[in-house]
Amino acid sequence: MTTNHQPSIEETKTIYDIPNSGWSSNAWNWGSAIGTGHDCAMICRRRWSSRKDREALVSSLLNPQAAKVEVPFEEVKLILGLVWQNGRWDGSDGGPNGYAVVLSTMAAARRYEVKDNEVLSALNFIEDVRDHYSTISRSKEDLDHMKSVAHEVTQYHHHMVGSEDVFRVRRVCAGMVLNAMNFVGKGI
Repeated sequence: MTTNHQPSIEETKTIYDIPNSGWSSNAWNWGSAIGTGHDCAMICRRRWSSRKDREALVSSLLNPQAAKVEVPFEEVKLILGLVWQNGRWDGSDGGPNGYAVVLSTMAAARRYEVKDNEVLSALNFIEDVRDHYSTISRSKEDLDHMKSVAHEVTQYHHHMVGSEDVFRVRRVCAGMVLNAMNFVGKGI
């Protein structure tokens, strides 16, 4: 019996319905003026140009259970990538040992793009975002909160944690990073 599994919003790899988009696509070419990465970045900058929309996004990431509209996580990764890329110029990315490392890992499309294992991809993302958060956190309380949130699922294989919990925590961690980097105020 054949089933037609439709990818969830957490598993969808194309962005803005652009063929060959996404971090693992050969046509993506992150950082280049040519490729689907550039095409998606242009749409992303327009899509998130409004402070009100950015506030709604961060709010939905920080509280995914109450989100009225869920943004595909690949789009969230694109937003993070652009914010981290911009953060290189003013140091808001945490400097050389901050999110530049995570962006390089994301651009390599291996650790957060584990073939046929979105849960492991999400766990890797959570771990790396947590490990670099100290370079941008505004307070000890923020840092402790990130560690606490990430700890909920980093022991995934040893506890009864579902994939929905992993995806929820991934969104919360992304929201915390965007919040700490003042995405709402600065934009992309």
